[in-house]
Amino acid sequence: MSNIDRRTLVKGSLAAMMAGAAAFSRTAFAQSAEPILLGVSGPLTGPNAQYGTQWKQGFDLALDEIQAAGGINGRKLTYNFEDSQSDPRQSVAIAQKFVSDPRIVLELGDFSSPASMAASPIYQRAGLVQFGFTNSHPDFTKGGDFMWSTSVSQADEQPLLASYAVRRLGLKKLAVLHLNTDWGRTSRDYFVNAAKEYGAEIAVTEGYIAEERDFRSTLVRVRDANPDGLILISYYSDGALIARQARQVGLKQVICAASSVYSPKFLELGGEAVEEVHVGTRYFPEDPRPEVQKFIAGFKKKYNGLEPDAFNAYAYDAMNMAAAVVKIGGTDRKAIRDAFTKVKDVPSVIFGAATFDVATRRVKGAMNAELVVRKGQFALWDGKPT
Repeated sequence: MSNIDRRTLVKGSLAAMMAGAAAFSRTAFAQSAEPILLGVSGPLTGPNAQYGTQWKQGFDLALDEIQAAGGINGRKLTYNFEDSQSDPRQSVAIAQKFVSDPRIVLELGDFSSPASMAASPIYQRAGLVQFGFTNSHPDFTKGGDFMWSTSVSQADEQPLLASYAVRRLGLKKLAVLHLNTDWGRTSRDYFVNAAKEYGAEIAVTEGYIAEERDFRSTLVRVRDANPDGLILISYYSDGALIARQARQVGLKQVICAASSVYSPKFLELGGEAVEEVHVGTRYFPEDPRPEVQKFIAGFKKKYNGLEPDAFNAYAYDAMNMAAAVVKIGGTDRKAIRDAFTKVKDVPSVIFGAATFDVATRRVKGAMNAELVVRKGQFALWDGKPT
C-alpha cells in the first residue's frame, strides 16, 4: 500500500470516527438517564428569603409541565438551588462552585442586580451563561456575552413609571423614596430624569437600607417638603411598611410605586394603608392571554389555591426559557449561549411571545399595565383620580 493510500485510509477512518462520535454524542444526549442540571443562585435565607421561595414555586410548576411534555429530548430537567442571601460575597462563592461543576449547563440568578453583577466576571471567564431573570440594572447584560436577562431594564421601566405618575396621574411635585442599593439608586436616577423631562419637580429624594423598619423620621422630612406625590422604588415588604408609616405621620398624598411591589403580599402587609396606591407592572392576572391564564390555573392547582404574583411568574418564565435554549444547545455551555440568539417566540407570561434582542441580550417588547389598589385588590386604573 502506498503512502498516499495510507493517508487516504487514515483520513477516511478519522472522518468516520468523528461522524460516529458526533452521532454517539447526539444519541447519548437524547438517551442518557442523567438529569440535565441547572444552577440557581438566590436568597433562601436573609431579608430577601421570600423571593427565593417564590422562585422555587415558579420553577417547580414549569418543571412539572416540561416533564409532562417529555422533558428535554426525553431527559429530566432539574436544578441545584444554592442560598446566596442575595449577598454579593455569597454569589461570588456560588459562581466559583457552579463553573467548576461540569454537570451545570446554565446558571439562573442572582435575585438582585448587585449580587449578580459581582459574580458576572466569573461566569464570563468560565463561559457559563448567567441568566439573570430578575436583574433589571441596565449594566447587567453589559458584563459579557454570557449574561442574558428576561428582566425589563430600569432604563425602560422607570420612564414608564414616571409617565404614569406625571402624565397620567398629573403629579407635579414628587418625593422619591428608594432602596439604597445599586439597583435602587440606578432606578431613582432613571425615574428622576424622566419625571423632570415630563415637567415634574423633585422635592426630595431619600434612600433607605434593606433592613430598615422605622421610616418615620424620613417621612417627616418628606412631609415637610410638601410634595403632591410619593414615589416608592421598593420591594413589596418595605413598600408596604413605608405606606403604613406614611399614613401614620399624616402623609395623605398619592403614592405611586415601582413594579417590584406588585404582589398579593403587598396588599396583605399594607392593609388599608395601600388603598389607592398606583403601580405599574409587567404582570397582571386579569390579562386574558392564554399564557397568563394557563399559568394562574396551574399555580392555584399545584399550591392549593394560592394566588401567584409577579416573582412567581418571572421564575416560571425563566425555567421555560431555560428549557427552550437547552433543547437547542444541548449540554454544551457555549452552544447554550448561542441558543439564546436562536430562540423565537417562546410562550411567556410576562412578554407573550419572548424573543431576545441580540444586541442588548434582553427580551424585546416591554409592556406596562397601570394598576391601582381598590377594595383590597389590584385593578386596572380606570383613569379616575384618587
